[in-house]
Amino acid sequence: MKRFLLPLFGFVVLLVFLATGLLIKTDELPSALIGKPAPGFSLPQVEQQAHFQSSSLKGKVWLLNVWASWCESCRHEHPVLVKFAGQLSAPVIGLDYMDKATDARRWLSDFGNPYQLSVQDIDGRAATDYGVVGVPETFVIDSHGLVRYKHVGPLTEQVVFGKLQPLIDQLQREQ
Repeated sequence: MKRFLLPLFGFVVLLVFLATGLLIKTDELPSALIGKPAPGFSLPQVEQQAHFQSSSLKGKVWLLNVWASWCESCRHEHPVLVKFAGQLSAPVIGLDYMDKATDARRWLSDFGNPYQLSVQDIDGRAATDYGVVGVPETFVIDSHGLVRYKHVGPLTEQVVFGKLQPLIDQLQREQ
């Protein structure tokens, strides 16, 4: 009888860990960057032969949306971005994560381009600096260059108008 209790106890402990993992809201993962300076980057643009420096947005509230043409979740998010990016009161900058430029350009041509501009993070270093754990992820950066919010996973209309836009409005009032 005792020899069955130890495996049963181990199985129950494993179930508790699994259940806890399933209850975690992955879109609300904490970020060590919240309240800290957004990592700077200078990267080539997807659609132009020019570099973009994130420091050029200092003084503005803006969003950084990390995406990739190979990302299945990005396919679900993209129509939301296309529909609502123009309604947001802050520029949306795309960070194309570990993607081929031709695939990224085709994606934006086929599905629409919600970004003010999109840059290529070919080696993933910029995304790593932001602590990206998977695409898509979206960051709100304030006018002082501080990361104020991180959303993990596809954006929805509820997230755009329930979280992002109210935060953008508040940050713009604080400028």
